[in-house]
Amino acid sequence: MDYSLLLLIFTSAVFEKTWCLNTTESTTSTPNYSISATFSSLYTTVTVPSLVCENKGILQDGICICPDDWTGTTCNIQNFCPEQKPSHTSKFTFPKTVLGQFASSVERCPPETTNAGMHQASALCNIATHSFDSPNILNCSLTLDAINAWVSGATPEQKQNLASSTQILTSIPERLTPHNITNAAQITNILLSDQQTTQTTDIAISAVATISQLLNASHEMYSSVDHTAISELTQTLQKLSLREKPNPLLVQPKMAVQSLKGQTPIRQVQLTSFKGLNDNFLPDRIKLHITEAEVSKHIVDLQMNVTFSEDFDKDIGFVLYDNDQFFQSKSFKPSLDTKRRVISANLQENSGIDQVQFAVTPSADSTMSLNDFACVFWSYDKQDWITDGCTKNKSPSGHVVCSCKKLKNANFAILMAFDINYQYSEALHWISITGCALSVVGLSVTALYQIITRKSRGGTPTLLVVNICLSMTVFYLLFIFGINNPVQHVNGTKMSGENIVPESDHHKYSDQGPCTAFTALLQYFLLLTFTWNTLYGINVFLLFKNSVSGTPPWFPQVAMAVGWGLPAVIVGISLGSTYRVEEPLGYRQEEFCWLASLDHKQKFNIKKPMFWGFVLPLLLMLISNTAILLHFSYKICRTNPNLNKSRKTSLTKKMMSSFSLAVMLGLSWVTGYILMITQEKNLKFILSVVFCLLNTTQGVQIFILFALRPFLNSNPAILNSLRAPEIGLHKKTFFLWKNKIPESNDSYKSTDGDSP
Repeated sequence: MDYSLLLLIFTSAVFEKTWCLNTTESTTSTPNYSISATFSSLYTTVTVPSLVCENKGILQDGICICPDDWTGTTCNIQNFCPEQKPSHTSKFTFPKTVLGQFASSVERCPPETTNAGMHQASALCNIATHSFDSPNILNCSLTLDAINAWVSGATPEQKQNLASSTQILTSIPERLTPHNITNAAQITNILLSDQQTTQTTDIAISAVATISQLLNASHEMYSSVDHTAISELTQTLQKLSLREKPNPLLVQPKMAVQSLKGQTPIRQVQLTSFKGLNDNFLPDRIKLHITEAEVSKHIVDLQMNVTFSEDFDKDIGFVLYDNDQFFQSKSFKPSLDTKRRVISANLQENSGIDQVQFAVTPSADSTMSLNDFACVFWSYDKQDWITDGCTKNKSPSGHVVCSCKKLKNANFAILMAFDINYQYSEALHWISITGCALSVVGLSVTALYQIITRKSRGGTPTLLVVNICLSMTVFYLLFIFGINNPVQHVNGTKMSGENIVPESDHHKYSDQGPCTAFTALLQYFLLLTFTWNTLYGINVFLLFKNSVSGTPPWFPQVAMAVGWGLPAVIVGISLGSTYRVEEPLGYRQEEFCWLASLDHKQKFNIKKPMFWGFVLPLLLMLISNTAILLHFSYKICRTNPNLNKSRKTSLTKKMMSSFSLAVMLGLSWVTGYILMITQEKNLKFILSVVFCLLNTTQGVQIFILFALRPFLNSNPAILNSLRAPEIGLHKKTFFLWKNKIPESNDSYKSTDGDSP
């Protein structure tokens, strides 16, 4: 049974890029150097016996993918420094840390200091000894502003201390403000620009670790960062990759600097980053080869090949960025949690590159599929991604291939636009159609019966019930015929011929078809139904309050204005503030025609119209309706001492009156709110079924309680003909006192006719 569609009307509850590798030779006759980066294509299929992975490693295609703190074929080799407790050599406690990374001390700066709550010290986990080096201690009154002011004139020894202090002060991502990021970028740029100071390895390691930590800051922070400082830093890193000797400690979690010194002539260089369970670069996972190494595609995360048409004996440098935080584009605005790794391949100044070729294999994530892509490199003049001189192609094997001519020392990337793989709902099940159809028939008969018998109850109750039946009938019809989106976008690469930078990593379609109109009508008529439900409850309350005079004469006119006008105002605000022709999903969903409720992370978002355009108004109405029902039940259940026993209303009739009012007030939708806060799986399933059964048959319930039952009560002959034969019993009453007859006067009269 597909009760999920009606349920979703109430509660509508990344992938990683895998890089591949290819080699291409230049076809020009003059000497040139051709760089080819293809992430995941040069791998061979290696058959390995089944393994048993240890230490929480995961077996994928016969290979153990290990967490950062373990390595080896079965994740059985320690790749960390164990926790260090205070001792005679160090007064600090350092937690277990991966080899080659910095550990932050458990001890923090005191509350009265400038850096209150900041780690007091850090220590490098030594790859050779599997233990922590001597700690770097922070002056808790030192700030990044002060370091930035002092670093230029500092001695090499002072710079080493300032570099470690900067690393500590940027170790907590939540404390990284745009100002702090700018200061840290300027400090590390000065430290890495000085060739003499970078000969002190500890300075370079601390600076690279600081840059890696800056890449951990939230994306929002970079909108206000001084981009000149970031730009200068990335250019300094390019020079560092050519100047620095190979050092595994220059591989930090979010960035890596690798170099190959020109010694003997070579024809190619292969850079490989191996997979791990955590999305980090590690020293033992970054490898450089001067020949093409055969490795299994299942363990490679990133791979780049640099090939030369002639012997090359100069230095080669690589800089790998785990994300594009340092390259804030004005034309490309990502909105999904996609990753765009940036790769810089650098040759010495007196070398030339005629052509750069690189390619990636789009991720096979089931939630997204590639729509289009662009081949780009970073322009320091325009401070943006540009496509000048680059062309794109898609190979038969599925790789997206780029070729850029006459570029040197550039930062390359492939910007991809993805389609969301929407799970379009199937046609309604016959059970749902039957339930809704019966409700439509029942509501139509109820409205007709109320109009025919209106003289027996007055104009106001009839007006309210007829409007409820009308709005609910239209809603059911819209649900049956309009809930499914008739325009479904078929996923698949729709590569355009032109190499144009996409606007976002999320490809968006302009509005097509009637889905938006159906969404607005569904929102309107469902809000309309609940508005009339609430007005019906207010009418009952006024009848109890003014039992003599009845409903005020102005109530019908006010009810008509509020009943039809308030939902229109809410729908108008929802459409006007969230709907755009070029981006209809700000207002509605794609899978079916209903209000948008989830953000790009598939989490409920209160900024979406589902919350403030439906859930919140409905909650307020249900709260008022529940209060009215409780007041009504209290009034009718309270015993009147002036009534004789024979004139009192039975408990069954009182309960039926309360139940009838609850149905008319739509209180079955309260189960939807309970469902939203329920975590237990079985209870959630039971509530889902109850919610959908009660609400698909609400029209049938109204028909039984407000048409069929009153009709049978007013025509007892029909009701008696349906009853089973009864045996008549005679009864005689005797009075001990002469002429003692029960009194017949009372002040309360119960009727079995219409429900409240």
